[in-house]
Amino acid sequence: MLLDLTTKRALVCGSSSGLGLASAIELARLGARVTLLARDARRLADALQALPSLPAVPHGHDSIAVDLGQPAAARDLVAAHLASTLHTHGPYHILVTNTGGPPPNHALDAPVAHYQHAVDAGLLAPHLLAQLLVPGMKDARYGRIINILSTAVKQPIPNLGVSNAIRAAVANWAKSLATDLAPHGITVNNVLPGYTRTDRLAALITARAKAASVPESQIEHELVASIPAGRFGHPAEFGAAVAFLASPAAAYINGINLPVDGGRLGGL
Repeated sequence: MLLDLTTKRALVCGSSSGLGLASAIELARLGARVTLLARDARRLADALQALPSLPAVPHGHDSIAVDLGQPAAARDLVAAHLASTLHTHGPYHILVTNTGGPPPNHALDAPVAHYQHAVDAGLLAPHLLAQLLVPGMKDARYGRIINILSTAVKQPIPNLGVSNAIRAAVANWAKSLATDLAPHGITVNNVLPGYTRTDRLAALITARAKAASVPESQIEHELVASIPAGRFGHPAEFGAAVAFLASPAAAYINGINLPVDGGRLGGL
């Protein structure tokens, strides 16, 4: 099975920690030259140290500090970075989109500002980045756009009204892209994390426990009980799914929503 990414370059959004960083690590392990993108420059510097260095990546990995909540600014910074490195590093072959989840809230109670920010960071920023990077993918006849979304795409999650709405919108955007870009050797897929041990999960557990006035351990027990695998996922397990979809071996997988959730979703 051909998993080698030593000639490929990847831009991974939301990658200073959590699922984004786990995905970046697995891509680097397969040989890709990785650019991390997130808001906090200090955390990005720490995250860069977690990426494996490979002989095939003599110039190393790099990072871009920018807020995806400002889509045009993010596009412009990535464009400048691409222009300054294109001669030495080549185009980006892999784009992994990923944004932090909106604050928990019932759909009707959520302020309009929460929806607007989710649209900006979760949909418009990936769209602008795809517009920027796809021409290089077309020229290379190799492209992978992988969106880190949520199982809410298939089954809305209680008290995450904004996330449910935006994740579904991105999934449909991705499906449209998958059809349009397939003739150019570019695939577009979504990976749907279930309950995985990240800071986001810890925050959700805390919020649910507070709302129900119960210990966090009780909420954690209830969540684990809903997972046939009987445990939370590990970020590296999720990252492995992203890296596989980015590989040559996944060339004929296109336009799908892939749950990585231990079997929790009830539907097919």
